[in-house]
Amino acid sequence: MQSTRPVFLELWRIKLPATGYVSILHRISGVLMVLSIPICAYLFDKAVSGPEGFAATAAFFDHWFVRLGLIVMAWSLLHHLFAGVRYLLLDLDIGLDRADSRRSALIVIAAALAALVLVLIWWVAR
Repeated sequence: MQSTRPVFLELWRIKLPATGYVSILHRISGVLMVLSIPICAYLFDKAVSGPEGFAATAAFFDHWFVRLGLIVMAWSLLHHLFAGVRYLLLDLDIGLDRADSRRSALIVIAAALAALVLVLIWWVAR
C-alpha cells in the first residue's frame, strides 16, 4: 500500500504556530529546572558549610556566565509558570477555540518575557 502523504523532512523549514512553540518551550523549561536541582543543592550545601564555602559560592555567582545562567533559569521558571497556568485553563475547557488558543499562547510568551524584564530591572536596581 502506497501512501500519498507528503514527506517533509526539513524540520527547520516547518512553520509552527505559537501554540507549538509554547509547548516545546514548556518542556525545555521543565527540563532545565529539573537539571538545575543538583547544582542548586550542591551550591546550597557549600554555602551553608561555613564562611569559606559561603565566600566561594558568592564568588561563583559573580561570574558573567553564571549570571547569564541565572537569567535563563529565571525565564525558565516564568515561562513554565505561565504556560502551566495556560494548560490548566485548557484542561478546564477554557480557551480551546483556535483563535483563543493562539491568543493565549502569544500572551504566555509575552508575559514570560515581560516578567523577565521586570525581574532584570529589579536585579539591577537592588
